[in-house]
Amino acid sequence: MQDLEGDFQENWRKWGRRLGKLGSWTGWLIILVIAAFYLMSGFYQVGPASVALVKNFGAYSQTIGPGFHYHLPAPFQSVVLVNVSNVRNEDLGFRTVRPAPNPQYQAVPQEALMLTGDGNIVYVEAIVQYQVKDAQMFAFNLIDPQLIVRQAAEAVIREEVAKRTLDEVITTQRTAIGSQSQVSLQALLDRYQTGIAVRTVKIQAARPPDQVLAAFDDVNSARQDHDTFINKANQYKNTILPKALGQAQQIINKAEGYKAQQVALAQGTVARFLDVLKAYRAGDPGVTRTRLYIEAMEQILPKMNLIILGAGEGNQTLNLLDLSKLLGQGPSSPKGGK
Repeated sequence: MQDLEGDFQENWRKWGRRLGKLGSWTGWLIILVIAAFYLMSGFYQVGPASVALVKNFGAYSQTIGPGFHYHLPAPFQSVVLVNVSNVRNEDLGFRTVRPAPNPQYQAVPQEALMLTGDGNIVYVEAIVQYQVKDAQMFAFNLIDPQLIVRQAAEAVIREEVAKRTLDEVITTQRTAIGSQSQVSLQALLDRYQTGIAVRTVKIQAARPPDQVLAAFDDVNSARQDHDTFINKANQYKNTILPKALGQAQQIINKAEGYKAQQVALAQGTVARFLDVLKAYRAGDPGVTRTRLYIEAMEQILPKMNLIILGAGEGNQTLNLLDLSKLLGQGPSSPKGGK
């Protein structure tokens, strides 16, 4: 300690002798210039997207908004600038080696490989977008904000993936995993008092690992063939079933029509029989029987030429009739003296 004090006094004496050689006015001028530069070092500017955290002897004092400001030079005061408007990105499962327009990425398998709820391994890549909502917490509570966000995001995404099957992770549940991971990640970062607001968690890719990708593609192909055959069968069913229903309805309609026709015919026959019975009872039974007999014979022998003779007429009447003429089998008039 004494050696250090001796060195300081010796250096101070050397500077004093040098300033004495330059003259009193020149020495004071140099001192004033150095003091001016020292005081001017306290000027600083805060951009429109940032805030300034002012510290007095290393302890937080106040937050200053955008503009041109001044603080006492070090070691009295210092300023930490924090961008609170910029949306920051953190990659999980990969790293962006070169940004757009010709992006290049590098895979990080130790982060991307995750275990699903049904015991399978899935390869997941995600992007976390966040902003600073509390500049004081962000600047003074965190040493490496990117590492904190990456590790916390990996933890919550692994938890959400472990709740679902492999098929759900790579197909229907990707959006749900991102949404639920955002809620869980925000709660975790708030518990750590990081001053970070999570804007979105997006699952960029979710697929089986490269080692089993070929087998998984075979399973997917078989599943697609299964679905294709089912769709074709349903299509064939939808084509045949309406036709069969239409034909069945047509047969039913014909049967109903035939039934109605037969019922109407039977009802007409019954009504006709009742009319005949009524006439039979009201008139001469013999006449009625004769008429019924004649009608029956006409129905039985519709193409026969009938000659009806009255009752009581004998062979004399039959001998006088020209049957050939009546039946249309001979000439209409005799020729000669016969």
